[in-house]
Amino acid sequence: MHESLARSHGSQCGFCTPGFIMSLYALLRSSETPPTEEQIEESLAGNLCRCTGYRPIVDAFRVFSKTNNALYTDISSLSLQEGEFICPSTGKPCSCGSKAVHDIGTNEQPICSTRYKPISYSEVDGSAYTDKEFIFPPELLRRRLTPLNLSGLGGLKWYRPLTVNDVLELKEKYPNAKLLVGNTEVGIEMRLKRMPYQVLISVAHVPELNIINVKDDGIEIGSAVRLTELLNLFREVITQRPANETSACKVFIEQLKWFAGTQIRNVASVGGNVCTASPISDLNPLWIAARAKFRIIDCNGNIRTTLAENFFLGYRKVDLTSNEILLSIFLPWTRPFEYVKEFKQAHRRDDDIAIVNAGMRVCLQEKSEEWVISDASVAYGGVAPLSLCAIKTKEFLIGKKWNQDVLQGALNVLRTDIVLKEDAPGGMVEFRKSLTLSFFFKFFLWVSHQIEGKKSIKESVSLSDLSAIKSFHRLPLVASQDYEIRKHGTSVGSPEVHLSSRLQVTGQAEYADDSPMPPNGLHAALVLSKKPHARILSIDDSGAKASPGFAGIFFAKDVPGSNKIGPVVLDEELFASEFVTCVGQVIGIVVAETHENAKLAARKVHVEYEELPAILSIEDAVRAESFHPNSQKCLKKGDVDLCFQSDQCEMIIEGKVQVGGQEHFYLEPHSSLIWTLDSGNEVHMISSTQAPQKHQKYVSHVLGLPMSKVVCKTKRIGGGFGGKETRSAFLAAAAAVPSYLMNRPVKLTLDRDIDMITTGQRHSFLGKYKVGFTNKGKVLALDLEIYNNAGNSLDLSLAVLERAMFHSDNVYEIPNVRIFGSVCFTNFPSNTAFRGFGGPQGMLIAENWIQRIALELKKSPEEIREINFQGEGSILHYGQQLEHCTLAPIWNELKVSCDFLKVREEVDGFNLHNRWKKRGIAMIPTKFGISFTTKFMNQAGALVNVYTDGTVLVTHGGVEMGQGLHTKVAQVAASAFNIPLSSVFISETSTDKVPNASPTAASASSDMYAAAALDACEQIKARMEPIASQHNFGSFAELVTACYLERIDLSAHGFYITPNIGFDWSTGKGKPFSYFTYGAAFAEVEIDTLTGDFHTRTANIFMDLGYSLNPAIDVGQVEGAFIQGLGWVALEELKWGDAAHKWIPPGCLYTCGPGSYKIPSLNDVPFKFNVSLLKGNPNVKAIHSSKAVGEPPFFMASSVFFAIKDAILAARAETGHTGWFPLDNPATPERIRMACLDEFTAPFVSSDFHPKLSV
Repeated sequence: MHESLARSHGSQCGFCTPGFIMSLYALLRSSETPPTEEQIEESLAGNLCRCTGYRPIVDAFRVFSKTNNALYTDISSLSLQEGEFICPSTGKPCSCGSKAVHDIGTNEQPICSTRYKPISYSEVDGSAYTDKEFIFPPELLRRRLTPLNLSGLGGLKWYRPLTVNDVLELKEKYPNAKLLVGNTEVGIEMRLKRMPYQVLISVAHVPELNIINVKDDGIEIGSAVRLTELLNLFREVITQRPANETSACKVFIEQLKWFAGTQIRNVASVGGNVCTASPISDLNPLWIAARAKFRIIDCNGNIRTTLAENFFLGYRKVDLTSNEILLSIFLPWTRPFEYVKEFKQAHRRDDDIAIVNAGMRVCLQEKSEEWVISDASVAYGGVAPLSLCAIKTKEFLIGKKWNQDVLQGALNVLRTDIVLKEDAPGGMVEFRKSLTLSFFFKFFLWVSHQIEGKKSIKESVSLSDLSAIKSFHRLPLVASQDYEIRKHGTSVGSPEVHLSSRLQVTGQAEYADDSPMPPNGLHAALVLSKKPHARILSIDDSGAKASPGFAGIFFAKDVPGSNKIGPVVLDEELFASEFVTCVGQVIGIVVAETHENAKLAARKVHVEYEELPAILSIEDAVRAESFHPNSQKCLKKGDVDLCFQSDQCEMIIEGKVQVGGQEHFYLEPHSSLIWTLDSGNEVHMISSTQAPQKHQKYVSHVLGLPMSKVVCKTKRIGGGFGGKETRSAFLAAAAAVPSYLMNRPVKLTLDRDIDMITTGQRHSFLGKYKVGFTNKGKVLALDLEIYNNAGNSLDLSLAVLERAMFHSDNVYEIPNVRIFGSVCFTNFPSNTAFRGFGGPQGMLIAENWIQRIALELKKSPEEIREINFQGEGSILHYGQQLEHCTLAPIWNELKVSCDFLKVREEVDGFNLHNRWKKRGIAMIPTKFGISFTTKFMNQAGALVNVYTDGTVLVTHGGVEMGQGLHTKVAQVAASAFNIPLSSVFISETSTDKVPNASPTAASASSDMYAAAALDACEQIKARMEPIASQHNFGSFAELVTACYLERIDLSAHGFYITPNIGFDWSTGKGKPFSYFTYGAAFAEVEIDTLTGDFHTRTANIFMDLGYSLNPAIDVGQVEGAFIQGLGWVALEELKWGDAAHKWIPPGCLYTCGPGSYKIPSLNDVPFKFNVSLLKGNPNVKAIHSSKAVGEPPFFMASSVFFAIKDAILAARAETGHTGWFPLDNPATPERIRMACLDEFTAPFVSSDFHPKLSV
């Protein structure tokens, strides 16, 4: 598994990799037969990756799946010869398990060998395993369980009883005790919600609570039965019982498929889910709908039974007294012509909590040749503080005939039965209301379809309406990667695996928080503001000082150097002194003996505030003219006003585009370990950062030390994406204060929620455009006002705005352009760099008005794009001339590869015959400028040391964050010296080896650091040349030794500056970019117009990356960027406490963790995912003719966004709405569904309804 994942390039930053390995390992060890590809993908549903785009992980693990049952069930029929090997992927005899065959000239081994045979079922004796395969320790299986009684900190008691009587005795003694099985809810409540439960009783091993009893009238399920066991039970039951009895069992199987991940289902219990009484529980509406009964036992052993629909009393309140527990659940068999169905809509299909869910049931009886409803139940979650039974609807249905009239009547009753207030927690009120109707409509169609063909049915479901009830089934991922290998020397151009991949897949790779704490080390936690804008009146830290393990607390007055910080201008405070300007601003720092003690002490600091008016949106900032100083910019080309006034513009459109933000969600949170040396004379640190030099600078600044006495080292980071470019530095500086003043090591590692609350995100944008064009679609003039939400400090927001302005043309030739840009000051945490750095926001605004032009002219957007393309020699609106433009060949190759016109016909045909499912397609181009737009940052240094054994150590200023930078630089060095890649090593990035390094950002690191390393190598080679020319040396090591004996310097510092760039904002002209990376993408999607659910059927991506230094790594970057971009355009929504979300406290971030903020999972990867690199186009502007790759592919995911909009257009056409409409990103289920206007949205919204977005 390790080897397969490493060789498949399935590990980039590596932080998530061990989790994927263990998920697959658990599946393989617990499967009696080799799993299918579908089962493998399902087992990974609970794992998240932010780097790879999942495709290489699936490819790596696919070899462990079976593809043909017969090959496994009847091996003898294959007539295997003795010793013949069965390939784990195909199940057929092959040579991959025989002796390893070495590819001459490489240092790689074949992927298969005898060690990688399929892993078999978890037998206790382990006889079926390959060498050294661990088995579950038999002594643990044989060991008899005993009751346990443990005591913890703060008087916490933990019990493990083994009988139900023991449980009841404990419950009588401790009425407020919490019962737990898997701790999946109580653990979160105690850790994240800080609920102070004092007594915990684990009932996981109580036999009476783990019963499963299949009876004649139904199934009795113990309350401690795990959800995985429940799922397996239902799967077995439906194969053994008549189909009409198991309708309810089937809905649980379907709902559990999307319930959490495998790991959670394995430990979470049925009773825990029921008694938690979450208003969005996926299962409780099903228990209600299916007529389930709950058996309840009290401390005296008395048992009573209650119907599920009467069990839920209020928000997380159930019909249990303090001396009662839930004993079991009884699920009756369904009756003939009784139908039960489940529904759920979430932000993300996989492993996500519901927005709204439902369980519905009807029982039909035949009367006078018509079907009459004899019993019914309609239950919802997500529309009230509890799982809600729609009583009026149920009463209306019973006794009615099953026909269109009952449908319309029930829908009318439902509207009054389910009432959501305007300010209901969770927001999305109109969407949630519409889902209640959509779900019932789907239920009606589904039941009608089920009873079709049976007597008495006069109305059948039309083929077009059937699309509403077609269930979603994800096919196994099909992907291709098409590239050429242009080798240069021993290594450059070769698809080598990531140098750290084998450490990462085995879990041995070390990150900042893995650094062992020195014996006297302390842990730090931040004291944070709870108000968006306020004056600090007083700070009471007495509670913190009395907290266990407390060691110190520090505020602004304690900073030894300067308290003013900032990457560009010093407009931030390390610790807020008088005012706070956002929720999450750092007021102070606490250090204690443990991480938990530090957090506890920080929470005990009490701050008194005087609240002040807060600016909580771009619109607020524009109205108040709240802009950062000197942050308004302008770019001009031609004469916009004259063009608008002339007769040239046959049409003019105006509009605005809101662009949502995005959380970086690197898997490794911010972390720094800081210590002093030589009695505090020096400060060293290990940090998770993209900019070690910034850490060095900030720490020296706040401590009042020279930079020469501060060293920052970074081995690798678990993802960065721009979020660790500047916003990591203030955290290191904060931790440095206690470390320096106390002369003790201090480690600061942020929890996920604190990381998201404090460190900023991708900038949200507002664009206001006016575009003039001809009747043929040729764009003549663009007048654009563009604003970004900087937050409470400038950070890099001005540079982000500038790049957005540079990219506001995307790839389109526009004779007259005027762009005004402004950086808004708001009372949110400072936003910062994120992959694309403003470019994607600028291009998304451009593509919005391109699409609107197409609608106005009734042409396809692709046609409008093509007639406006820039080409070789085009002069851009900031004066740069395009050279080596490959846009046309990329676009044409993409169009041929996806057979665009044919797919357009197929999609139109599908939409014609399917009323409630719609497909859409789009092709989107991109052009991304490569260079830091700030000229002085385009410099790089590298140190190369050659040792006498012929090995080479390279140190450079760039940081390895999963993008393969170290691997590419090592390949360049290996080719330079004509030695194997294995002879080159890159250890870490350190400010005492390479000084004054620019951040690893702007996609330019491979260009610059590889060139700097090459410069150093060439210097050493030049020194070695006289010796090399005198003798024929048998190896590089012999040559090096000979040079050493001749006292030749075998170390060199290389340096590189990007040539011929520069921009003058006073004139608005120049050449900010060295060159451009071009790309284009095609996407096809399918949406469910009734719920807003969508999936990407196909994504084809073409990129021009010149002659790639490492095509496998570059393809990985393309795929990872695309899936991250997919999150930005379709999934990831930041919800802040603002005017649009009044149910959130002002200035607070609601989506501050994976429970509420949804990045793409494996299930969101396109069914068909194809990446192609343009062949035969060297880039003369970069090292070895390569091109930068990190950021350019990100915008390609907007093809999915515009394909979704294309599908929505088809849906709106059904109700006569054919004009342009706004669609903000992310195109969440709410935005998709509410844009698909129909009779189920009409009661709640008008046709111009615009769902709320935090910008």
